[in-house]
Amino acid sequence: MAKSSSKGVSNRYVALLRGVNVGGKNKLPMKSLAQIFVDAGCANVRTYIQSGNVVFDAPAAVAKKAPKAVTTEISRQFGFNAPVVMRSAAEWQQTIAANPFAGRKVEPTSLHVVFLADCPSISRVAQLDRQRSPGDEFEVVGGAIYMCLSNGAAGTKLTNAYFDRVLETISTGRNWRSVMAIAAMLE
Repeated sequence: MAKSSSKGVSNRYVALLRGVNVGGKNKLPMKSLAQIFVDAGCANVRTYIQSGNVVFDAPAAVAKKAPKAVTTEISRQFGFNAPVVMRSAAEWQQTIAANPFAGRKVEPTSLHVVFLADCPSISRVAQLDRQRSPGDEFEVVGGAIYMCLSNGAAGTKLTNAYFDRVLETISTGRNWRSVMAIAAMLE
């Protein structure tokens, strides 16, 4: 595990990058991504699978600057924009606890969470079309959208582009299996 020399009390965070290593586009080796986080002042940097999930420790001031620093460095080194959505370890656990579909008998593969860079306003949430993707359900809770996708992730019309446009923020989704695997990395 990589260490940094940043000073101050460290906390654990999750960074979620959007659009990394998807369909052969925006290729970014996880070793390079981890080094970018170390160079930004983060410590104990670990990645999960190849889609831009990073767990790291950092003082709050470093973590606050990390999304912009990481996005800028990825653009400089690899030539593409990869928005970063951050959560603290405590926020990650709150996201798990708040899942409105958790008590239902639902295939785990159909459960997804879309993490938002900003909490949307009530008026923006009201503009979301619940019939946009018949058979799929979603609930907005704070800075997360929980989805039960009976049509599967590939068949839904509930996309990042749709949520970004209507909610006026940046979003990135993860399946429930990844959410839980990242939770285990936070322990």
